[in-house]
Amino acid sequence: MRTLLNIIWLVLCGFWMALGYLVAGVICCVLIVTIPFGLASFRIAHYALWPFGRTVVERRDAGAASCLGNVIWFVCAGLWLAIGHVFTGVALCLTIIGIPLGVANFKMIPVSLMPLGKEIVEIG
Repeated sequence: MRTLLNIIWLVLCGFWMALGYLVAGVICCVLIVTIPFGLASFRIAHYALWPFGRTVVERRDAGAASCLGNVIWFVCAGLWLAIGHVFTGVALCLTIIGIPLGVANFKMIPVSLMPLGKEIVEIG
C-alpha cells in the first residue's frame, strides 16, 4: 500500500513539492553561509518525493544553533514552502482518493517550517 500511495503522491504533488525544496536548496548553497539550510532542504526534497514509510523525528543532539537556524529558515524559505503544502493539501483533500495524500501534505508542514534538528527515518 505504501508503494501505491508513494506512486500516486509522486505523480500528483511529490515531484512539484520536491522541486520547490530543490530550488530552495540550490539558492541556499549558492549563498555560502546558508549551506546547512541547503543540505536540510535537499533532505526534505528526498522525503517529499517518497514520504510514505518514513517519518520525521527530533534529533537529541540538536542545540541552540539549530533553533536560531530554524528562525532564519522560517523567514527565508520555510513559510513559502509551508504555504505550498497547505494549498496542495487542500487541493488533494477535495477528492476522496486524495484525502490520505492531503493529510500527508499537512504532516509535512512542521518539517518545512523548522527542518534543522530533525531527522527523517524509515518506519519499521
